[in-house]
Amino acid sequence: MPERDPYPLDPTSPTTPASQPRATPLQVSAWTLRSEQAKKWTKRYRTEVAASSSSILSTFAAYPLDSVKTRMQVYKFRNFPDCVRHTYRTEGVHGFWRGVWSPLLSITLVRTVSFSIYQRAKYTYDDWIHKATGKSPLVIANTQGAYPTLSTITCFGAAGATAGATITAIACPFELTKLSAQIAILNAEKAVKGNTVIESYQQQGTFRTARALIRNRGLAGLYCGFYYHLLRDSIGTGVYFMTYESCKQLLANARGNSPTSPQAVVVAGGLCGLVSWACIYPIDSAKSIYQRNCLTSHPGDTITPKIQFFNPRMYRGLGVSMGRSCVVNAIFFSAFEAIKKRINHFEVDEQLIKAASASS
Repeated sequence: MPERDPYPLDPTSPTTPASQPRATPLQVSAWTLRSEQAKKWTKRYRTEVAASSSSILSTFAAYPLDSVKTRMQVYKFRNFPDCVRHTYRTEGVHGFWRGVWSPLLSITLVRTVSFSIYQRAKYTYDDWIHKATGKSPLVIANTQGAYPTLSTITCFGAAGATAGATITAIACPFELTKLSAQIAILNAEKAVKGNTVIESYQQQGTFRTARALIRNRGLAGLYCGFYYHLLRDSIGTGVYFMTYESCKQLLANARGNSPTSPQAVVVAGGLCGLVSWACIYPIDSAKSIYQRNCLTSHPGDTITPKIQFFNPRMYRGLGVSMGRSCVVNAIFFSAFEAIKKRINHFEVDEQLIKAASASS
């Protein structure tokens, strides 16, 4: 029967051949010992290491598209090129990366935590489903030639929704400060002269923006739009992982490959972003509009927008967002799977580490 994890590890088995003479702790350098310990740690936390590294790469590469998407959501432009021209004319090239440091930190943290939670949640749900039905969704998903079933879709979707709901508490303040940086110039252009609320957020970094939010709205100000964010991330992350895992399995089987083949990963990575954004975009637009309103008005005057799934206004910037998501996730998952595979091929001298620990 195939393993549940496509990259099974056996941390108790030595990786150095028994016939090869083994150096004693006194015969090896401290650098060699630290190197073996670092490899062991990296293999143990391979999901988190791969997720954080891939997130930095994909976030920085596609950030200009995210910046344009946000501007189109909260203010009216004729089309994508009009928004790009306006941003370049008023803010220069730097404007497309305005506020990038906050999401580099937050998205990397959020994705690392999200993938860690997702990995643990999917094994938990797999155990529950296995006990209830006698079949393991993860075994089915990692079996060459098998196709998605109701149990695999349920397992991946539930694990994704769990991860999305959990990381909202971390992500919301960071995303709010990022949005503030992205639309700061536009807010200033549209503002009535003397609007002290807007002025308090102008030309502020992440931490100064956070302080201004607390000063204007109290500690709860950091979580403006939290309920929109929770709804978006619970549904979106569930759809995201469900689509990724199912598409990866289908595409791999169509070519007779492993579910982790590079071609399947790239296409499934692009598709999962497209499908999830198509499902949650009006929620994201309502969140962005509400957070914009919080950044331009006093607490008692803030207008709360409705989530309208068939209102064209709520879909402004959808094409940009889907294009960005396709690029981000294709880069992210390709790097994620490649890094994870590379880490799992590390050879760790377990006996050397044990001998060093025993002699210390």
